[in-house]
Amino acid sequence: MPWRRLLVEWLFIAVVVASVSLVVSHNRDLGSYITILLGGVVYVGFGAGLAKLGYNRKTLRQLRAETAARPPTRSTASAAAPGRPKPAPTKRTSTGPTQRPAKKHR
Repeated sequence: MPWRRLLVEWLFIAVVVASVSLVVSHNRDLGSYITILLGGVVYVGFGAGLAKLGYNRKTLRQLRAETAARPPTRSTASAAAPGRPKPAPTKRTSTGPTQRPAKKHR
């Protein structure tokens, strides 16, 4: 049942946002806190609609289990094709300013 999870997530977010709003900005406006409640209604409603359509977000525990089960991969720097030759230098890929022809001084 997605309701419990959605409500717990929203409650956590609402408490953090309300706390920061109260402590940092000393916000005592009731309208701000009603807006947080209305945002929760939208969040839970949208999440419930997605759940009704079959969407079920993975939990952090599931993501960690998948990562642990996956074999380690090579880093992106070493994953580049090791046998690929370096492309030939062109006008735009010169080896530096010393390779450019000197401008004629008048």
